[in-house]
Amino acid sequence: MDFLLYLAAFLLVLVSIAHSYLGERFLLSKLFEQRHWPKVLGSDGFAKRTLRFAWHLTSVTCLGFAAILVVLTQPQVSKLLISQIIATTFAFHFVISLLASRGKHLSWILFGTVTFLVVLNTYL
Repeated sequence: MDFLLYLAAFLLVLVSIAHSYLGERFLLSKLFEQRHWPKVLGSDGFAKRTLRFAWHLTSVTCLGFAAILVVLTQPQVSKLLISQIIATTFAFHFVISLLASRGKHLSWILFGTVTFLVVLNTYL
């Protein structure tokens, strides 16, 4: 029943696109117009950037799961390929959280460590 996994993967790709686009257009942009944002680390910019990158990381995660579902349709499921997808997904998390927060949101350390550990395990 590979069709079901392909359908689920397709739906996750749609969710990812819709989540990022619609969230940015109809939710985040409206929220960011509000005047009363918490001043974290000296400005409201940190809170806004954190909300934005956390919102879009959900979409990245959906794409990673979609890729894993596609791999699960293969006759011989490749642990290597699944590990590479997970590492790539969290590498995106690492880069996005590091750049978007300018290093202030410490999640980049954990995402980077997860990426490193998965890659290390893959090639040991």
